Amino acid sequence: MTTVAILFGGRSSEYEVSLVSATGAYTNIDKSKYNVILIGITRGGRFFLYQDDPALIAPDRWTEGTKKIPLSLDLSEGKLYTETGGIREYLDIDVILPMIHGKFCEDGTIQGMFAVSGIPVVGCDCQSSAVCMDKDITKTVVGSKVGVRQARAVVLKKAGHTEEALRECERQLGYPMFVKPSRAGSSVGVTKVKDPGSFAAAVEAAFREDSKVLVEEAIPGKEVEVAVLEEKGIYTVAHPAEIDNGGAEFYDYDTKYITNSSTFYIPARIPEEAQEKVRGLAEAIFRALDCSGFARVDFFYTPEGDLVFNEINTLPGFTPISMYPKMMINEGISYSELLDRLIRTVL
Repeated sequence: MTTVAILFGGRSSEYEVSLVSATGAYTNIDKSKYNVILIGITRGGRFFLYQDDPALIAPDRWTEGTKKIPLSLDLSEGKLYTETGGIREYLDIDVILPMIHGKFCEDGTIQGMFAVSGIPVVGCDCQSSAVCMDKDITKTVVGSKVGVRQARAVVLKKAGHTEEALRECERQLGYPMFVKPSRAGSSVGVTKVKDPGSFAAAVEAAFREDSKVLVEEAIPGKEVEVAVLEEKGIYTVAHPAEIDNGGAEFYDYDTKYITNSSTFYIPARIPEEAQEKVRGLAEAIFRALDCSGFARVDFFYTPEGDLVFNEINTLPGFTPISMYPKMMINEGISYSELLDRLIRTVL
């Protein structure tokens, strides 16, 4: 039986989301087909083989469990192992299913570690993960390879010099503008800036998440997302979903995962011609960035009928309210089947 290790936790600011995604994956994976093990990573970066109650994961009580065993990686063997009384026990893992969002996984670091070990990881590889995680680099690649409009942006690489940065952003972008970490997800550290008085605090919040900050013009319109599934060169591109923020300034972290105040529409409430166009653009962007496995590609649909590429997420949320599995369910692919097909992409 194929052994699948579900990876959760980690050092990212999206730690809590990871716990819920991992719980959803564990609950829905076909355990008659796969031997499933759970590997938790603490906020401090320590790896554990978790063998206690899976119900403790989502509420972040898993570290209280008594059945968690420290894990190490033996590069000479290419395997994770536990060690008790000087005796090593190696884990025979066939596939890693990462359910960690943000830094130290979605950025390609985990993929690189397991690539060195020779253990297959579901989803994008180290290179494409790193490129897609950095919104600045993503813009450059997509701009050179895909004919799609993107928001104008200013890149800040050093904290301080706020007044000089403000003047440049005002000149190029105007108000409102979005200040965001270049390498973070789930809208962590993102602020909508409507006036000069709130710019400095927004930049400071973004720099807490990353050493590179992106300031973008605000694009009016509907937020539209597209799920892409790649299976050894065969692409399934879902019908787009539309996010209604429920009155929030934008689709921020609280709206996504805490208040549940947003409403979604599948398919998006845009003309059929635009739906087909955005699906084609999503696949083109996925290919241009050398993605594999799965990703969610996000756009804006403006009042004038233009499609504007926003960003790509190579490890989108897999929580019960996350859009990627919902879009695939709309295509007739259940959560369980989706996991099965993702796992088979690397076998």
